[in-house]
Amino acid sequence: MEGTVYKSTGSWYSVKTDRGTMISCRIKGKFRTDQISSTNPVAVGDRVTISIDENPEEGVIHHIHDRKNYIVRKSVNLSKQIHILAANIDIAFLLITLNNPVTYPAFIDRFLATAKAFGIEVVLLFNKEDSYTSKELTELRQLKAVYDDIGYHCEEISALKGTNVDQVKTLMASKVCMLSGHSGVGKSTLVNTLAPVLNIKTKVISEQHQQGQHTTTHAELHELDFGAKIIDTPGIRGFGMIAFSPQELGDYFVEFFERKSQCKFKDCLHIDEPKCAVKLAVASGDIAASRYKSYTQILAGEDQQYRTDF
Repeated sequence: MEGTVYKSTGSWYSVKTDRGTMISCRIKGKFRTDQISSTNPVAVGDRVTISIDENPEEGVIHHIHDRKNYIVRKSVNLSKQIHILAANIDIAFLLITLNNPVTYPAFIDRFLATAKAFGIEVVLLFNKEDSYTSKELTELRQLKAVYDDIGYHCEEISALKGTNVDQVKTLMASKVCMLSGHSGVGKSTLVNTLAPVLNIKTKVISEQHQQGQHTTTHAELHELDFGAKIIDTPGIRGFGMIAFSPQELGDYFVEFFERKSQCKFKDCLHIDEPKCAVKLAVASGDIAASRYKSYTQILAGEDQQYRTDF
């Protein structure tokens, strides 16, 4: 019997079969350790083959079908392992807030590079636009312009007020979508605005640390009444990147890749080489300094430092 993983709680997985039945499934021990080198071998969005136990409401996952794509992050606390955030994604939405909590450009750039490496389209949602002062709104739009200019689809929204949520619905229609971002950026609020019937729990921002409190503790796929499916992921405190070779990292920064052929050296790392088109573009302002800073930090292996609780 085949189905799709709708929820993962670590040891049990909710699988919706192609017949429309939801079955609680587990996996065999050897399957967990021998076949996939990650903290979670089965991810929400996976297509799987299962068998039913004596209890008709419980089953065993025997096989993961080939994935169209997936997105991972390196486990922040277990740096040698990866964690699969979701699988078989049509489009990913990264929610970003200027404050309450702060989403740093370094975090955005790590997410975008990883999504690019796995062939996943990303839309950037700049949330809580209703809560900013005029000065903060200007800062938000300056940040948004960095990503507009390099071709990413960006939207200013208020998940709480519903501002521009109709545009988000249009982008999501008939697709499997992943929502991601720091804890507290408004993922659960956005899902509730898109589908009030789900009534997902939300919490306020911690006043002491100005960071979100985890409300989504496990990834879960939700079906929405306008034809979209949303994979709501737990808030990411840190986004440790998987290992890219120095030679390929620049290919996942779209504006770097566009200029790669103009560099003097074919294997240019855009650091110390002469006649580097990327560095010239940074110097002229054609490439944002924040993007180049993120690139050099990733290249130097500093990706574990970017957490929301610093």
